[in-house]
Amino acid sequence: MTKNPKARFLMCRPDHFGVSYAINPWMDPESWTQESGTLVPASQREWMALHHALTEVGGAIEAAHGVPGIPDFVFTANSAVVLDRKALLARFRHPERQQEEPHVEAAFRGLQARGLIDRIERLPKGVVLEGAGDCVWDGTRQLFWMGHGPRTTAASRQAVEEIFGVQAVALELADPRFYHMDTALSVLPGGEVMYIPGAFTAAGKGTIHELVPPEQRIPLGTADAGRFAANTVALGNTLVLSSCGNRLRAELRERGYRVLATSLASFQRSGGSAFCLTLRLDRRSAAKRELRKTVAA
Repeated sequence: MTKNPKARFLMCRPDHFGVSYAINPWMDPESWTQESGTLVPASQREWMALHHALTEVGGAIEAAHGVPGIPDFVFTANSAVVLDRKALLARFRHPERQQEEPHVEAAFRGLQARGLIDRIERLPKGVVLEGAGDCVWDGTRQLFWMGHGPRTTAASRQAVEEIFGVQAVALELADPRFYHMDTALSVLPGGEVMYIPGAFTAAGKGTIHELVPPEQRIPLGTADAGRFAANTVALGNTLVLSSCGNRLRAELRERGYRVLATSLASFQRSGGSAFCLTLRLDRRSAAKRELRKTVAA
């Protein structure tokens, strides 16, 4: 089993999670209410299983504290973009999620006080960016894949590039079911990109094909798209996700990956899965890693 002891995630227990409003096609508050007696305890079990899976493969978990009446705070990936110990705080499109913003800032002030984050940045006025949900780091290509359209404004690209000093490739999302980049695209440690072709415009697919060679593209079919297979957390050679089909599992195994599936069905009813429930805090760009080596020498 490959361990990755430096992998550090921010997670929030689902003590206040539920589907109480609808801001994407997966959300159905009425059905959640009808089945809440089973769904609420299921979400607790599923979250704990994900927590266990991540720690089992070497992840360290930092806790954000949930808030009554703010159910989607559990999706910590949306709270910020973090790279090189800098955190760019999210700004949300929908009023239902805008309530999270002061609590997100408080959580990051706490991380900063503990020495886990050096700087906290804010977006320019009028710019919307829903954290790492729409800003997926690609360590192989040293860039962010940025989704825009349903939630995030294209203008956030400039802010990300200026704050982090790396390229951001903006792709328009075309399917309302895959409203964040992390529901539509995942970058694997070997440089492969798993993606849902139908989630992007023709121009977006063209950009993926331009930057990712054919042997590193893993297009997902309809079934795996619906299973949120693109919403994957990668640690070393282990891929943690809710579920995937046998064909995809076999392909990933052939590429040297171990698939660790842990059901997150209750969270998928809110439009999120494994990646959405975590925020990686320790990612470093190549430039910063080289600088640290130079200073150490």
